[in-house]
Parts: sequence; structure tokens; C-alpha cells
Amino acid sequence: MSFPARRMRRLRKSPAMRRLVAETVLTPGDLVAPLFVREGISTPNPIASMPGVVQHTVETATLEAKRLAALGVPAVIVFGVPELKDAAGSGASDRDGIVQVALRSLRDSLGDDVVLMADLCLDEYTDHGHCGLLGSDGSVDNDATIERYAEVAVVQAEAGASVVAPSGMMDGQVAAIRRGLDGAGREEVAILAYAAKYASALYGPFRDAVDVKIAGGGDRRSYQQDPRNLVEALAEVRLDIEEGADMVMVKPALAYLDVISAVSGNVDVPVAAYHVSGEYAMVKAAAGHGWIDGPAVALEHLLAVKRAGASFILTYFAGEVAEAIGG
Repeated sequence: MSFPARRMRRLRKSPAMRRLVAETVLTPGDLVAPLFVREGISTPNPIASMPGVVQHTVETATLEAKRLAALGVPAVIVFGVPELKDAAGSGASDRDGIVQVALRSLRDSLGDDVVLMADLCLDEYTDHGHCGLLGSDGSVDNDATIERYAEVAVVQAEAGASVVAPSGMMDGQVAAIRRGLDGAGREEVAILAYAAKYASALYGPFRDAVDVKIAGGGDRRSYQQDPRNLVEALAEVRLDIEEGADMVMVKPALAYLDVISAVSGNVDVPVAAYHVSGEYAMVKAAAGHGWIDGPAVALEHLLAVKRAGASFILTYFAGEVAEAIGG
């Protein structure tokens, strides 16, 4: 056997050798854990389509965030499930809304030990399930929506968010939010823009988790990205950075590794990737049938996302994987 071929085998000989020469290393510090917090419940509510994930009370969300911090997970992102919804998504900017109450609890308990991110959108709060306000023709009114986003951002910042994460894919949303935050004296709050969020079929379990149904069986293809397009994603990312985004996100993750790679190679800000609910649920479902080694596949997925260029990964596997791999 030739010398170069033997070299390949020698560098794979033992676990210690493989660790030594590993090109991609995943640590708990690369992970962000999504937390669902539901109004009006007294105990955590399991989400059937996402085994192992629950809708938390404020108290249990705080305990979970402490557990994650102890495992080395540096950040959580909070999603709210309100009791009442309306056309304007009023709960999103209510100072006593569920996300704001949760953020205050998390801030009081954890201080700066964990980066507190808040998902900034209206779909969890609207009775029609869209990410923005609707015009008289039933379509999303982009300009009216981004003004609402700015209001929500300020309230989330006041409640304790270090990062607001607009996920609605509205044109001009980052600029509107930055103006709103700066005008309220919240210049220190960062913006993580869902800059390349695709109109994916992988979001079903998430919508179960936040009780979202899009009115009339509609979809969000008029404002989320077409899965067929990569150049468009780069343009969206560039626009968000020009408007003031501190970090950008590609969502979903595993089906869009090429997009993550292209974005990370073209920007000088951190690039997040969201390993979404459908990606999580498929692993859990197959593992539940004994068809795959679930923990091994989860780790392989997240390594692939990191290898593609993600600076950090939002994933429902955060606690499970952090516990398995340690610091």
C-alpha cells in the first residue's frame, strides 16, 4: 500500500487520534436552545409531534434555562404561546405578555450567564396565523407590520432580551427594529435576523408547539423564501446586514447546507442556522421505531451544520447533545 494511503488509516486509528485531527468540533457553546412558554398552564405541556419538548410554564422555563447553562449552553431563544389571539397580535407587545414575563424571570434568575434571545414575530399572537398585519385584501401589509415589529422589539428589550430575532421575513424589518431600539435607548440590544428563512415544509411540529394555524389553509410563500433559490438568499442576507443586523440566520439547516456555506463565505458577521422542528421530529420518529440510532444521528446532523459554516445552531437537541458531548 502506498505511503499516502497508509497515512489516512494511521490518522483514524484510535478515538484519541481522531479527536486530535478533527476538522470540525461541536461543543455545547455552539448551541442555542428554543424554549416554548405557554400562558395559563400550571405544569409543562408535552408537544406530541416533538417528543421530549414541552410548552413550559414561566417557572419551569427558568429551571430549564438554568440546567442548560450548567451544561454549557450559552443562549436560549424564547417563543410565547398566549391564551388570547387577535388580528393585531397584541400580546406580542404587551408588557405583561407571556414572553415578556418569561424574559424578566430569566433575567432575574440568570443575569448575564445566559444570552436571552426573543423570537420577534406576530404569528404566535395573531388569530389568522400570519407573521404580520393583514390589509383589506387579506394579504400581509409589510409596512404596517414592520412598525409593529419595532414596538415589540422595544418591549422585549425592556423585559430583558439581549438579542431580538425577527423571523417574519418582512422587507425593511431590520432597519425598522434598529430605529425603534436606538430611539428607545436600547442600542446595546443585538439583532439576529432570520435573513434566509425558507417557505419550508419542515415547520409543522413548531406550529403545533405554538398553536398556529394559517387562516384559510394559506401559506407564507409570498414573504418567505423560495426553496429553489440561493442567489436570492445572499441578497436577503446582504440587505439585512446593510440595515443593521448583527447576526444572520439560515432556516432550516440540514436541507440548506449549501446556503449556510455560501452565506458564511460571503459575510463578516456570525451566521446562525436553525435545525428546525421537522428535522428534529424526523430523527425522534425514526429512532422511536428503532430504525436509527437517534443520539448518533442528532450529533451527525449538528456536526454537518457546523461544518457547513454555522457559527452557532438553534436546535431542540441542545440539552440532549450538550449532555452527551460535555464541555
